[in-house]
Amino acid sequence: MTTTSPAVAPVLRLDIGGMTCASCAARIEKKLNRLDGVTATVNYATEQAVVETATVTTDELVAAVEKAGYTATVPTPDPEPDGESESASPPAADPLRTRLVVSTWLTVPVVAMAMIPTLQFEYWQWLSLTLAAPVVVWGGLPFHRAAWTNLRHGATTMDTLVSVGTLAAFGWSLYALFLGHAGMPGMTHAFRFTVERSDGAGNIYLEAAAGVTTFLLAGRYLEARSKRSAGAALRALLDVGSKTATVLRHGRETTVRADDLVVGDVLVVRPGEKIAADGVVTVGTSSIDASAITGESVPATVEPGDAVTGGTVNVGNALEITATRVGPDTALAHMARIVEDAQNGKADAQRLADRVSAVFVPVVIALAAATLIGWMLLDGSWSAAFTAAVAVLIIACPCALGLATPTALLVGTGRGAQLGVLIKGPEVLERTRRVDTVVLDKTGTVTTGVMTVRSVVTDGADTDEADVLRLAAGAESRSEHPVARAIVRAVGSVPTATVPAATGAENLPGLGVRATVDGRRVTVGRPDLLGALPTALDDAVTAAESAGATAVVVALDERPVAVVAVADTVKDTSAEAIRELRELGLEPILLTGDNAAAAQDVATRVGIDRVLAGVLPEGKVSAIADLQREGRVVAMIGDGVNDAAALATADLGLSMGTGTDAAIEAGDLTLVRGDLRTAVDAVRLSRATLRTIRVNLFWAFAYNVAAIPLAAAGMLNPMFAGAAMALSSVFVVTNSLRLRRFRSAVTEQSVPPAQGPRAD
Repeated sequence: MTTTSPAVAPVLRLDIGGMTCASCAARIEKKLNRLDGVTATVNYATEQAVVETATVTTDELVAAVEKAGYTATVPTPDPEPDGESESASPPAADPLRTRLVVSTWLTVPVVAMAMIPTLQFEYWQWLSLTLAAPVVVWGGLPFHRAAWTNLRHGATTMDTLVSVGTLAAFGWSLYALFLGHAGMPGMTHAFRFTVERSDGAGNIYLEAAAGVTTFLLAGRYLEARSKRSAGAALRALLDVGSKTATVLRHGRETTVRADDLVVGDVLVVRPGEKIAADGVVTVGTSSIDASAITGESVPATVEPGDAVTGGTVNVGNALEITATRVGPDTALAHMARIVEDAQNGKADAQRLADRVSAVFVPVVIALAAATLIGWMLLDGSWSAAFTAAVAVLIIACPCALGLATPTALLVGTGRGAQLGVLIKGPEVLERTRRVDTVVLDKTGTVTTGVMTVRSVVTDGADTDEADVLRLAAGAESRSEHPVARAIVRAVGSVPTATVPAATGAENLPGLGVRATVDGRRVTVGRPDLLGALPTALDDAVTAAESAGATAVVVALDERPVAVVAVADTVKDTSAEAIRELRELGLEPILLTGDNAAAAQDVATRVGIDRVLAGVLPEGKVSAIADLQREGRVVAMIGDGVNDAAALATADLGLSMGTGTDAAIEAGDLTLVRGDLRTAVDAVRLSRATLRTIRVNLFWAFAYNVAAIPLAAAGMLNPMFAGAAMALSSVFVVTNSLRLRRFRSAVTEQSVPPAQGPRAD
């Protein structure tokens, strides 16, 4: 894992316009990185540049992008919706869709006449020219414009291949029609899948020029739509937050923009309203629906003193909440930044694809020229040579290479955000694949971190367990000690029981408490507080401590009568999560600062064989390092401040979102829910995303490697080459969109089968 540098350069984002392929992104990235003190990543799928620099201004960055032939703007926040005006304005027309529709209507008859000899009437070739010319010139204008812009800057991209190929086919057709004999009345030729060796002056390629243009427009349109779909999860996450809030100021309720909230504002949240900021409940008890943030379907009950998260929905009673984090500091804003950063990052495989794309176009142009010359030398047919060269130009466009990784990342990280898994970057995916050992912190990760009463053992002398526990709770009612709180909660959880009032309470520091409850003198504390114990109670103390619990002795009127065993509670889903981690090929290890007995008890309950107990925070780092020296690739799951260093040391850090900010910042993956099964989701989703990226890259590379020789050998018609190239990009995007069907191990039982199979 990469450690954070003490001095971090400011991160700027730029929206990039005019990119049409991965080569464009690579070129802009290269230009930006040439600036002193700049580290930039340009993502073709998100159309954004992420720049780290402390020395170069935004204007200089924009100027560098514009010099490369593209546009750059600083992203602006979406304007606040004003209801009526927004709904009244129609959506802007999509110029790409318009070009596609018009080009399709014009291309269909051109292709039909070329393919079906019976449709070739006396002057059919001239009608083909009339219909094909607007398609090639106007429909293909985005390709020609981009190619010209790149040419002026001494660069080549996939648009260069498309523009040169289609214009060459169109120009050859003009030559054959006006200067050759293809324009003679009654001219016919049959459409063939392979190169026809004949006199080029009698052949036209209007169907190839128009067909390729239309197929590529269709591919680019589907690409754009798919990219919008792929980023839908992030947009949905950003839309979760409330745009307005009702606050109490000067004793009156006032509606303000959420962006105008300040820490300390008191929010009034009525049933059905979203909470506009992170805060603490001060007045009221209600239920909060956090499904949009954590994916948890069951609303949680909150009462005064409980923390709530912005973007969640109040589904019960009215609440008053004091804001503790507002605007960009909220948990929701932090989640959105993590997802966006991950989507703008690049895996090592994608960086390789970008480097290949950057040099691919000049190589392909050279191959096309070699094909043209080779066919002329071997066959002597201009028509055959020209057709094969055009097919090489068209089939080799590296769109699929540029889309292979970004689209999978867009969908995978977006789906993760929906499920409560925040993936901080594509490099995390690479590490997830290699992990073979998972180290788990105990408190708050495997356990709830909340003490509960596990058992009550009495001396058997007419002593009622429930009565003893009730009296003990009365004595402990004013104590904030975790053990005291556990005893009080145990009584409060019984519907018919109440905690009695205590008088004369006396705190015995480090030992326990003493008070009068219901007329009896009650003492609750450590076993050594009361001296020698009856044999039955002494055995109960030994048994409790052997099981990792804390033993508390209760005495009534100075006579020990019971032992209460209190212990941290194992989360209901931890054992299931451990089993599923094993099924993923990971060996679980419990790492804790607690004593060996308590740690071993928890490990036994959840199915962990290896335990490292009594480890101090600094020792956790050493323990991780020792495992790494054994040759293990280690993932660490933790939630506390004392876990932050270990999370940073591990090869892969998974931080529980219910934990501290330090732990969350140190982790590579953040698990928004406290459910350990979310870690299983994180590993499965990361592996599924990486697997999708690899499949995409394999087919993108294999497609070009296999198709170029076919085109050069004259076995691929240019029009079919264009269709195949466009479809390869569509395949890559569609394959990535399958990740949207990934199902959570936490919620899959409640999801109907119609939503698709698990993406294991």
